[in-house]
Amino acid sequence: MLRRLHALTRPRATPAPRAVRCDTFELTLDDGRLLQVERRRDPRARRIKLSVSDRGARLTLPLRASAVAGTRFAHEHRQWLAAQLALHARDVPPSLQRDESATLPLRDAALPLRWEVGRYTRIDAEAGGLVFRLPLRAGPAAVRRAVRDFYEAQARADLAGWLPRYMDGLPRAPRQFRFKQVSSRWGSLAPDGSVTLDLSLVLARPAAYHYVVVHELCHLIQANHSAAFWAEVEARMPQWREEREYLRLHGSRLKATMRALLDSPAPVP
Repeated sequence: MLRRLHALTRPRATPAPRAVRCDTFELTLDDGRLLQVERRRDPRARRIKLSVSDRGARLTLPLRASAVAGTRFAHEHRQWLAAQLALHARDVPPSLQRDESATLPLRDAALPLRWEVGRYTRIDAEAGGLVFRLPLRAGPAAVRRAVRDFYEAQARADLAGWLPRYMDGLPRAPRQFRFKQVSSRWGSLAPDGSVTLDLSLVLARPAAYHYVVVHELCHLIQANHSAAFWAEVEARMPQWREEREYLRLHGSRLKATMRALLDSPAPVP
């Protein structure tokens, strides 16, 4: 009997998911340009799909699809690709330029930014805007670290203001909150109760960021996207649909802006 109980409660090994395989191929557009397209063979994909982001064009293939079929699909949609690339090129956010950038985005607004020489590399919020203080010899890595630290501090301040109103209704408290740059999703809840949020949310309007927090907290009650889950979200944030639509429309711009701020070096004069 004890052996049987042990067998029932022992975690079962699950097969490791098959890895995504990536390579690139060239596609000639109607204007003669050669476009490098990332080709991803994804075990989770159910159909051939084209997508465009600020990082370029991507062709996703299910395992059963041939490379020839994928290339043909991309060729048939080359006009759509060209149009989408033009839209993204128009909306590419500028990188942060030391002593030149006059604003810094935060909470769906562009705040005035002033540069000063200081002992430490940091961004401070003061009356009338932001002040970026840094030593003359501060390098690009120090600048990026200060930008990230500033945004995470702002994101955690917002979070601290929202959490108290929901804690009483949760079956358990979140174990911790992490902030990362996430390519597609806005948040996730790990089995141990840890919540991961996209740092780009601090660039969005506060209500949209608030919606994602509510969404992830409701997963502590319903670990799914059932009708019961959405009822929990609705009870806490009736306007959640508007905020989800806002993120659908503006999400790629927000994520691209954060990447430009954190990934691009700020040249030292």
